[in-house]
Amino acid sequence: MFYKYSRKGKIVVLIVYVDDIILTGDDSLEIERLKKALTCEFEIKDLGPLRYFLGMEFARSKKGIFISQRKYILDLLNETGLLECKAIETPIEPNLKLQPASPVEVIDKEKYQCLIGILIYLSHTCPNIAFAVSMVSQFMHSPNQGHFDATYRILRYLKGTPGKGLPYENQGHLQVGVFTDADWAGSVIDRRSTSGYCTFVGGNLVTWRSKKQSIVARSSAEAEFRVVAHDICEVLWIKQSLEELKVASPLPMKVFCDNKDVIAIALNAVLHDRTKHVEVDKHFIKEKLENRLIVMPYIPTVEQVANILTKGLPKKQFDDFVSKLAMNDIFKPA
Repeated sequence: MFYKYSRKGKIVVLIVYVDDIILTGDDSLEIERLKKALTCEFEIKDLGPLRYFLGMEFARSKKGIFISQRKYILDLLNETGLLECKAIETPIEPNLKLQPASPVEVIDKEKYQCLIGILIYLSHTCPNIAFAVSMVSQFMHSPNQGHFDATYRILRYLKGTPGKGLPYENQGHLQVGVFTDADWAGSVIDRRSTSGYCTFVGGNLVTWRSKKQSIVARSSAEAEFRVVAHDICEVLWIKQSLEELKVASPLPMKVFCDNKDVIAIALNAVLHDRTKHVEVDKHFIKEKLENRLIVMPYIPTVEQVANILTKGLPKKQFDDFVSKLAMNDIFKPA
C-alpha cells in the first residue's frame, strides 16, 4: 500500500496485489494525475468504481460499503457438486474434536488441501467460518473421511449463507476495540489452546483470527495472557496505520476480556509464583495499561463475541455472535 498527501491535507492511496490495483482517496485531481502517470509506464485498464476485487464483491449505498464473496462461494459449491445440497445452520458441530488419521485412513490428500486453501481464502471475509476452517486445516497432510465430513459441513453451511458479508458504515466515531478469548487446552491431541480475537474500528469489524497457540499453556490465565498480548500488538498496528492515513482514533483503545483473573493480574504490580510463567506478557500488558494506550474492561462470557473464534457453538449462541459481528445478507429477500 502506497499513499501520498497533498498540501491541502488530502490523501491518495494506491493498493497493489500482483497486477490488480485499487486507487482511492479524497483528492480527485491527484487520482486523475496518477492514472495518467501509470498509463505512461504500464498498460492499464480503468474499470471504474470498485465492484469486484480478488474474489470479493463490493456494494455501495448511502449507508456505506458492503463486502461479500457470494459469487466465489456459489462457484465453489458448483465445482464441488453441493450447489443443490441441503443447507445446515452452523459450520461446525459443538464440541467437535477431530483426531489425526492413521496411515491406512488417509484419502485424497490433494483434493483436501485444495478445498482447505479455498476455505482459508474465504475466511478472510467470513469470520463466521474462521474457527471451523482453522480446525480442519490442521489435518491437511493426513485427511481421513471424518476430516472431509467436517469440511463438507462448512460448505453446506455456506450454501445457506452465500451472500452474508460485512458492512462498513460511518457510525460517528473511530474507537478501536478488540474482543479477545482463548479456549484453554482445547485440543485433545496436544492440549494446546486456541486463540481468537476480533478487532473493531468505529464499530466496524476489520481484523479477526482463530489459531491454535504454538506452545502448551500451563493455565487458563497463561492462554489468555498470550492472546491479549498479541491483540494489543494488533490494535497498536491499527493505531499506527490510522496515523499514517492521517486519521485520529481516541485513546485508550479497549481490550474486552471475559477472564477477571487475567484483568486483576494485569493490574497488579506484585508478581508471585503463580504468575512467573506469564511474566513477560504481564509486563507488556501492564505497561500499555499504565501508558493509557489501552483499558481492559470486563465483559461477560455470554457477550464475548470472540467465543465464535475459539470453539464450536450451538445454533442460538452462534447466531447471536454472528449478529454481533454485524454480518448480514443484502441479497436476502426482505
